Formats: sequence, structure tokens, C-alpha cells
Amino acid sequence: MAMLEVKDISVYYGMIQAIKGVSFEVNKGEVIALIGANGAGKTTILQTVTGLLKPKGGKIIFEGRDITRTPGYKIVSMGMAHVPEGRRVFASLSALDNLRMGAYTRKDKNEIEESLKMVYKHFPRLEERKSQPAGTLSGGEQQMLAMGRALMSKPQILLMDEPSMGLSPIFVNEIFDIIEKVSKEGTTVLLVEQNAKKALEIADRAYVLETGNIVLSGNAKELINDDSIKKAYLGE
Repeated sequence: MAMLEVKDISVYYGMIQAIKGVSFEVNKGEVIALIGANGAGKTTILQTVTGLLKPKGGKIIFEGRDITRTPGYKIVSMGMAHVPEGRRVFASLSALDNLRMGAYTRKDKNEIEESLKMVYKHFPRLEERKSQPAGTLSGGEQQMLAMGRALMSKPQILLMDEPSMGLSPIFVNEIFDIIEKVSKEGTTVLLVEQNAKKALEIADRAYVLETGNIVLSGNAKELINDDSIKKAYLGE
């Protein structure tokens, strides 16, 4: 059984249908990439899966449970964390307080401290800047903070929305290296990313989204060599 099953979901903004009967699944331990142009519906899908938007039709099953109508804050405590587009850090709070906010669903203080050590291991820069207001961090550091905050909830699956957006090439490489490490340590990843090449390089499988429909899916290593994908998304 797949860890996450999205079954024929339809999502509307008013009268406009943004997602048109999309289905896909994510198995435990996989990195799944969802790629597509701006406006294809990638962010809408993530927001629907994590309970921020409600679908008009279809179902979302997580670990065998129907979470289609479950509010977002309950979904976090079930083991799903969302790193939103644009990072959305709490600008006036310190980096450390932002990380602690990520653990708000957890009660065991010792376990929270262990998670904090794990986050600092992945992101040493966050430990160096733990007392600094998050709003004064660079874009790359804020992205690291958003990822670290999500990891503090100890998720089984991490949903990431455009983690490389607006970052320098050095930070992009660093972020993708960390996504790979997090995956190898046992966290399943669903990755929405406009940088299709980087996403396909680290993914196991991928789905291609166009105007609210999945038009192609398959092994990421095969898709990266697909002529239509090269032409549309890889600039080749």
C-alpha cells in the first residue's frame, strides 16, 4: 500500500477548475517530483494534500486513512509536514524559536532536543544564527530554516514547494544535497520544483503536470532523457 494516495482530486478557485481529476501515489522511502510550468497547479496540489485547500471531488489517503476533510493542523500530527513556497518563516522570531514552532505538536522535550541536534547537523548555519531574527537571514538560510522547521515535527513525509526558488546556484546545490540526505535517513519526500533538472536528478519517480492534469509519469531517470521533457522543461 502506498504511503500517500491522491485519487481523482478536483480543486476549484471559484468557478475556475485548477486541478482536473489528478491521481498519483507516493510510496514509503521515495522521492517523488511533481514538475510543470508556472500555473500548472503544483502548489494547489500540495496545499490540498496538506489540508489548506479542500477538493471538490476525489480522495486523499495517508497511511490508509482518508484525510480529505481533515484540517491541516491535525495532518501535521499524523506525520506530514509542508515546506511552503516562499519559505514563510516567522520574521520577528529567532531562528531557534522558528525551529521550536515546528515541534508544536510534540510533547517529549528530550525527543524535541534530539530533533534540534539533527536539524543543526543538517544545517550548521542555523546553529550559528540561532539567536538571529529569521527575517534578517539570507534567502538560502531562510529556506534552510523552513526545511528545518518542518523536520522538527518528525514527519514521515515531507512536502516541499519550490525549495530552490530565488536562490543562488551554490544554495540550490546545498538544498538538494540536504533533500537527498533527509530521504536517505528515511523521510519520504514529495517535491514540487520548477528546476526540473535538479528535481529529476534526485527523484525516484516523477509526474508532469500541465494546466491541472498529469500528462506524463514514470521513472525520473527515464524522464530526464525524454525528448519532450528536455524540450519543455530542461531547455535542451
